[in-house]
Amino acid sequence: MRRKVTNPRSMTTQEKERDDHFSRCVEFHGHRCPGLAIGFQAARALMDRLGVTRAPDEELVAIVETDACGADAIQVMTGCTFGKGNFIFLNYGKHAFALADRKKGRTIRACLRPNTIPSNPEHVVLFEKVRNETASSEELEQYRSLKEERIQEILESPFESLFKIEEISFPIPPEAQIVESKACGFCGELTKTDLLQPVAGRMACVPCRFARHEP
Repeated sequence: MRRKVTNPRSMTTQEKERDDHFSRCVEFHGHRCPGLAIGFQAARALMDRLGVTRAPDEELVAIVETDACGADAIQVMTGCTFGKGNFIFLNYGKHAFALADRKKGRTIRACLRPNTIPSNPEHVVLFEKVRNETASSEELEQYRSLKEERIQEILESPFESLFKIEEISFPIPPEAQIVESKACGFCGELTKTDLLQPVAGRMACVPCRFARHEP
């Protein structure tokens, strides 16, 4: 059974706020997709469980176990970014996300439940056609409709039905430190001094060390 599209005029204030936040994630990510919706819902669930709002600085630390679309929503919603040093990527290939509160010393993890979003055979066939650029205009429209239904289903699902949510023990890293940079003795490029190591009497950056087969 297909989900009925919600009339914007009948949306509650909470639903409008949710959609506004999701639109910000879409703007950052570049397109709407179910994966982004999963990360968005995970971020909301984690922030709700920790009782926190978006971090302007390094108050929170995000840990993502996937490099898929959902990771972008985590950055937008939590304020944790790679550049601030409070966004950690663990390449585990799981739709799992965690959020740590430095002040409270707590970390909450949300992992997508198996079979939460069952595969739709029609969607799979249409996806292959769209990816191979063989879909007709009608098939392309049908694919977009099915994708939007899946997105809305995720956005409207209770957190607990989507994720296994639990408090975990995770070593929260210290806040980012400003480290002086110096030129590598081989390539001459500026490098953080704590990553330079002596090789053949000169200080070498990581790529130059590996180029010379040094550990």
